[in-house]
Amino acid sequence: MLSLVSKLRSVLCAFASARSGNVAITFAFATLPVIGMVGASVDYSRANAVKAAMQTALDSTSLMLSKEAATDTADQLQASATKYFKALFAPPGVSNISVSVSYTTDGGSAVALNGHADVPTTFMNVFGFQKITVTNSSTSKWGSVRLRVALVLDNTGSMADDGKMTALKSATKSLLAQLQSAVSSPGDVYVSIIPFSKDVNVGSAYYDQTWIDWTSWNASNQTCTWNWNGNNWTSNCTPKSHTTWNGCVTDRNKTQVPGTTYAYDQSAENPDPTKPDSLFPAEQYNNCPVAMMGLNYDWTAMSNLVDSMTPNGNTNQPIGLVWGWQSLVGGGPLTAPLTSSDYTYQKIIILLSDGLNTQDRWYSNQTSIDNRMLASDSSGTCANIKAAGINIYTIQVNTGGDPTSTLLQICASDTNKFWMLTSSGQIAMTFQQIGTNLTQLRVAQ
Repeated sequence: MLSLVSKLRSVLCAFASARSGNVAITFAFATLPVIGMVGASVDYSRANAVKAAMQTALDSTSLMLSKEAATDTADQLQASATKYFKALFAPPGVSNISVSVSYTTDGGSAVALNGHADVPTTFMNVFGFQKITVTNSSTSKWGSVRLRVALVLDNTGSMADDGKMTALKSATKSLLAQLQSAVSSPGDVYVSIIPFSKDVNVGSAYYDQTWIDWTSWNASNQTCTWNWNGNNWTSNCTPKSHTTWNGCVTDRNKTQVPGTTYAYDQSAENPDPTKPDSLFPAEQYNNCPVAMMGLNYDWTAMSNLVDSMTPNGNTNQPIGLVWGWQSLVGGGPLTAPLTSSDYTYQKIIILLSDGLNTQDRWYSNQTSIDNRMLASDSSGTCANIKAAGINIYTIQVNTGGDPTSTLLQICASDTNKFWMLTSSGQIAMTFQQIGTNLTQLRVAQ
């Protein structure tokens, strides 16, 4: 018994003086931060997954809101943002989900979203961190590009054939509706309409303007009385009142514009009363088309103008084209809207014609007229317009078996901007394709 007690006492004394147990205790304490770091990485990984899901939901929400932002009130926009965002973003266990939205129109339209959510922790909760707050943002911008579009439309007699005029009216109104749909705020898209035949019609109300040249009109529209004085006949001629003018003007003079290599009939130079060759010559053309309309966004008025178009007269594509250019830069009866440094501007001319050139102010043969529009040395109206940074789309509606218009092919800004149509039914499809291309230019981001 004494021996057993002695051995037990020795073991207890050895245990009391032992130091090797400290390693296990130290290791146990050392594992706590390691476990904490592993746990934190798990919690943060989950928070990052929630953040990524939030970004996707915000991006989708901002795109949806861009369709209604221009017409919603601030309260309506916030309600829509909350509805869309919470429908797309609902991860389990996440609380305090919210989104704020703002809509601005400076330098284009923009919808900005900011999202918020609290992700509960599992491991970090042990250290007193009960949640990780996640935030993210998304911005959708559009409309930093503004469009200025001139529709130069053939109104000649041959457009009455094969349903072309009816198809043109329908397609043009659809294109106007398509362009209107790309508008976020007034002024985003302006459109001019230039109906043409041999002449264009600027509007008879401008009869008293100084930019009109009445020389030829006065000579052709006058009343003369003849008297015999015993040796010969003498005449006394009085021009008719300019109020009887129907609004038609023909090509400007072929005189070279000072300081340039082109003529007035191939340019959009502003008329100057001190320079007679720069004025627009009035003509009482019997087949005068309906009056043009300068750049505007009165969609109803433009649609009504299209409805009033009638097919008459011969084909002079150069005068239609140059007046389309004039409408984009202003001059005479046309005023171009002011621009802003907050935007970039795309200027477009869409020229549709169903035939070859047949008559202008001077000629009745195709080659001579074509050369005013685009000469063999690549000068002429088309080249001048493209040099001014304007894109030209050209469309030939060839239902009568005419040859393909090389002129219209070359006049287009590139090969993808020329269409050769063989039926009136293709006009609508082509205008829709062009409209889609133009509205896509309105998307900035």
